[in-house]
Amino acid sequence: MTITQLKYVLAVAEHQNFTKAAEKIFVTQPTLSMQIQKLEDELEIQIFDRSKKPIELTGVGKKIVEQARNIVNESERMQDVVDQEKGFIGGTFKLGIIPTVMPTLLPMFLKNFSNRYPKVQLKIEELNTDEIITKINDGYLDAAIAATPLGNEKIKERVLYYEPFVGYIPENHRLFSKDKLEVNDLDIEDILILEDGHCFRDGIINLCKASKNGGSEKFQLESGSFETLVKLANEGLGMTLLPYLHTLDILPSQTKNLKYFKEPSPAREVSLIYSKSELKMQIINALYDIISGVIRGAIAFQDVKIISPMKK
Repeated sequence: MTITQLKYVLAVAEHQNFTKAAEKIFVTQPTLSMQIQKLEDELEIQIFDRSKKPIELTGVGKKIVEQARNIVNESERMQDVVDQEKGFIGGTFKLGIIPTVMPTLLPMFLKNFSNRYPKVQLKIEELNTDEIITKINDGYLDAAIAATPLGNEKIKERVLYYEPFVGYIPENHRLFSKDKLEVNDLDIEDILILEDGHCFRDGIINLCKASKNGGSEKFQLESGSFETLVKLANEGLGMTLLPYLHTLDILPSQTKNLKYFKEPSPAREVSLIYSKSELKMQIINALYDIISGVIRGAIAFQDVKIISPMKK
């Protein structure tokens, strides 16, 4: 039994396909299959049910994968200790980012980080919060950027910033004439929101529940992107709420539609999250420092009310 064989098992368990797993870890499919077969022969069990499409773990295979993950993590921890002792910041680092943060935050720090730490190979994946939690716990992500708090005892959270909500209100809307919004102004009936699966959507629902108009959860329209919500609002179909960083890309002709909240402003908490095993902390710390540096000053609001999008 070797660490390499265990890594092959984990790859197949993740991708549920021998060919795809081989491509992801840069080996030939026959090599991967042969090594897994050798491990199964040595243990005298079947780890994978190859008759299923996609491939599934057997009952004992699930236990083997869990143990393999622990062993591989511990082997990587040994290298991690050596890297930290040498002050080395490099290697592959798998980072997940939620969709409502990716398009605004990533361009702000990626080039800066790559220039500062050229030996780090960032592998970035856009995932929703549930997928991120699963992949961190299963060892498929080293860290992620997500809206918090998550309330997951296996995951650590380091707050990067608090991002205020901003109203986008077209001229024909009842709230357009207001200089500053209040939570009690909101009515879920005329707010365009993201489709199910986005934590920012949950934050808006919770915000509306806190208002005097939050008794109903009937939505006129839902979309997968803020850009679409803005276009729908421009067509007179309602208003929407945007995270502050998304408002920085609004066209000059549309800035008149941006309405800020009275202080303290409702906001979401965005954090760098990672496993409590704390592997690759030197890279996590480097990421935290870079992102904190570029975000400082981009968000001018200081006194903000934190509305957790995960609370129901």
